[in-house]
Amino acid sequence: MVFSLLGSKPRIARNAEVSLLEIKKGPYYVVASVEVGNTTTKCILTASNMKDGKAYIVNKIVHMTRDVRDPKPGEEVFGRTLTYRPLTRGSIAEMVKDTLIQSVRTANLELADDLHFVVRSTGVVAGFDRPEDIGEFIIALADGCLMAGVSPRKMTPAMTIDHLPKKFREYSLLNKVAFDGSVSGVLPPIGSTGVEVVANEMEGELATAGIKEGAKWANVDFRNPCLSMDFGTTFKGRITNDALPYANTIANFCGISGEIIDSIGRGTGLVNETSGTTFDLPKPNRLKNSLVKEKDVRGLAREIHEHIRIEEVPISSRRFGSVPVNPKAAEKIGLTLIGVDSGENGSDLYRISKVGGEIYHDFGLEMLFNVIDWVSSGIAERIISTALTKGLISDKTTIGITGRAGITGNKPRHILKIVKEMGLYDKPEDYIVFVDDGLARGAAIMARCMNSLGTPKNPFGGLRGGKCILGQRIKLQAQ
Repeated sequence: MVFSLLGSKPRIARNAEVSLLEIKKGPYYVVASVEVGNTTTKCILTASNMKDGKAYIVNKIVHMTRDVRDPKPGEEVFGRTLTYRPLTRGSIAEMVKDTLIQSVRTANLELADDLHFVVRSTGVVAGFDRPEDIGEFIIALADGCLMAGVSPRKMTPAMTIDHLPKKFREYSLLNKVAFDGSVSGVLPPIGSTGVEVVANEMEGELATAGIKEGAKWANVDFRNPCLSMDFGTTFKGRITNDALPYANTIANFCGISGEIIDSIGRGTGLVNETSGTTFDLPKPNRLKNSLVKEKDVRGLAREIHEHIRIEEVPISSRRFGSVPVNPKAAEKIGLTLIGVDSGENGSDLYRISKVGGEIYHDFGLEMLFNVIDWVSSGIAERIISTALTKGLISDKTTIGITGRAGITGNKPRHILKIVKEMGLYDKPEDYIVFVDDGLARGAAIMARCMNSLGTPKNPFGGLRGGKCILGQRIKLQAQ
């Protein structure tokens, strides 16, 4: 599902289906996005039509990360989820292997013949001391892919065009441009320091690329400059500028988002007070929502926002919202870090749970879900306001949102209303897009970028309303 908003109603542009025969015989590049997050572990298969560049969601397998097996005797616990579930290299690898195999098999595809690339990522960053420690987790993900039978060459860029399957060579630009680290026309914010500034940078990169792909289904030109927000359990995303041929990442987001709305639900007593999520809450009767006054709901949401910090990450921070950060390195390269937290690294989440419990017991489940929608929308509002205040965005910046805590329920409609109230755009519906599975779509884009599988007639890089940047890239690499 991908949708932008026109007027007060969402316009939904659902992906057309692609048949198994088309995938096997046609120019469809099949990529598996393997992600171990704080809440869910997923393997989402996408098939990109190399003629028009659009990616189709072929299959999705989702497991709860809390169901990962316990550490075995002698295993080193080197990470934990936000709900303190211990993780080891072996337990991660086994869960990845099982999820990947299940996803490919239920799609009736052959892993050896039909799967062309695998992209690995994780949102589990709370248990690490430094942003660069995330590399160990990525290695554990690779172990699981190898155990599933994925060839190492399907996880690394092709060195020459001859290393690609024959049916994709005519679509590859490897003879003209090499992979230089840019994904969908944006450079990563590592700079001359060579030091990562935030542990979930790769997730933000994938989400941004995925929103660019999904936006094409909704006829929104989500190219640079842009602001992307991924409302998963942790909060990630970035802001890009309008530099050519590659945009620079000028801001990164970090912290928590889905964890906040999960904490609201944990106060109700309806879910586990430690590991429960909004997935576990009973579904309310949304028909009663029309009886709720917006000012009352927004007032209750503001009570929760009293316990939410949204600000530029202090220079002395090593973590923000439990995410390892390096604001000193960010300052050296001119990158702004904006974070979402509750207290210090989630220390006030219990206060949010308490308010959530009071709302549920005083007003019921329907009101609680309405409040949750406005809480998430309020996070988006404060992020956009902070970016505006710091001069990071303008009326030329397109806004994209993905993740469960940003696109479900009435959140898209509320966010559009908020942006209209800000007066940033004459027609905000042309500048805002909501995309599901942004990270998986981004994995498909990253796999293509790594192998120079471009679609110049339908580009992802360059500026909104502008032309393809292929010629400029060729000139840059020739220097």
